[in-house]
Amino acid sequence: MIHKEGYPSIAVTLIFSAVLNSVIYFSGGNEIIRWTGYALSGILLITILQFFRNPSRKIIRSEKNILSPADGKVVVIEEVFEDEYFHDKRIQVSIFMSPFNVHVNRYPMSGKISYCKYHAGKYLVAWHPKSSIENERTTVVVKNERGSEILFRQIAGVLARRIVFYGKENETVKQGEQCGFIKFGSRVDVLLPLGAKVNVKLNDAVTGGKSVVAEI
Repeated sequence: MIHKEGYPSIAVTLIFSAVLNSVIYFSGGNEIIRWTGYALSGILLITILQFFRNPSRKIIRSEKNILSPADGKVVVIEEVFEDEYFHDKRIQVSIFMSPFNVHVNRYPMSGKISYCKYHAGKYLVAWHPKSSIENERTTVVVKNERGSEILFRQIAGVLARRIVFYGKENETVKQGEQCGFIKFGSRVDVLLPLGAKVNVKLNDAVTGGKSVVAEI
């Protein structure tokens, strides 16, 4: 299944491949050049298709569990001072998404969106310590029925040039539902209360909507 965010990129890839192969064919290039063009076009199309794949997932919802908002690798687990919304100390868990991961983002818990803000910014590498506060990003806070709030950020990287977030403030959302998409590699930060029990370790591979990154 292909994500809707991939349709424009797939269309551009198909047009580019058709033009490239037509030029090679009608320019009278030898057989090796023609087949090289065909092979490169096929590889490019397969790469784009795998990047925008959108696998179906069965979500097991729980009030106490915080699910991973993205597929990727845990690259940061540390206590930080969060100064955009909470203005206090939080536990930050950061998940790096390589170009080979599924890039669909999901809500880590159910509740109401109490805060949502897009920030223009730089395109530092996603694992850079300052990428959380200097890169292009979207900050989202979800508050559950018990009053607990979780903040997560979609953060652009060197290759990621478009962050998409579908929600809006005061909207009620469900844990594991798709909330957005980041194109071509990036990261997602989750800011947890200090009392949260973190269930992942550095370099763990996590799956969006499936892996339990913490308990609150």
